[in-house]
Parts: sequence; C-alpha cells; structure tokens
Amino acid sequence: MSRFDFKPHFHALQPLFALDKELRNSSLEAPLQELVLMRVSQINGCAFCLDMHSKDARAAGESEQRLYLLPAWRETGKLYSPRERAALAWAEALTRLASPEPVPDALYEETHAHFSEEELVKLSLLVTLVNSWNRLNCAAQSEAGGYRPGMFG
Repeated sequence: MSRFDFKPHFHALQPLFALDKELRNSSLEAPLQELVLMRVSQINGCAFCLDMHSKDARAAGESEQRLYLLPAWRETGKLYSPRERAALAWAEALTRLASPEPVPDALYEETHAHFSEEELVKLSLLVTLVNSWNRLNCAAQSEAGGYRPGMFG
C-alpha cells in the first residue's frame, strides 16, 4: 500500500502531465526517451517507475538485452548508438548533481554534437521530469508491479 494517493491531488500534477505530453511529441525518439527514463529511475531506485518504463519500452519493441545491460551501458560497445550514449551520459550528469562539476563542458560539447539546442533542452526537461516522478513515487512508496503499458497515456 502506498503512503499517499495521488488521485485527490491530480490537479497539482497537471504541469507534469503537460510536460510529458510535450516531450512525447518532440523530436526525441521514443526508444531514446524510454532508455533515459529507465536509466534515471535506476539511479534513483524508483521501483514503480522502473516497472512502468520497462513495460512501456518492451511494448514499444525495445530488446530485453538493451534493458538488462542499461546499468552498464558504458561497457557495451555498439549496443547503444552514439546519440543514445550521449543522452545517457547527460541524464546521469543531471541526475547526479552533487559532484564538484555537475555538468562538465566536455560532456556538454559531446552531447551537443548529437542533439540540437532544442533537443538538448527537451532532453534536459525529460531528465528533470523523470527525476520529479521518481521522487514523488519514492516519497509515496508507490507499489511496483501493477502497471500495464500505456495505462496512463
């Protein structure tokens, strides 16, 4: 059982839903978005979001192998495209902001080589959004396991 229920506070969550819709309709590819959502949720230990995004990714055709190896994406060679690798590195840097240099210039340059300025803003917003959902679901102790692909879409 969750600590609290989001349903009575649905109105307060509307900005998050609106941002999600905007990002889903952006030029960021759906498979890339799912990988970023999964990776950030792994870092934050959000079981509810991992359940949801793994199911959505698989329903959209993502391979089990890429999902299983996502925590070790740096060691996987060519399993992830250069654009996906740049997005994952960017997502990790924005999620782990406690380091002395949160987002190094070299990482920005590498990521910007694969993403336009507009896409980089959208990618940053995607990371911000999933971090927000992770924190809300961890605070609520939302139960994992009951999600069905697309049930919130």
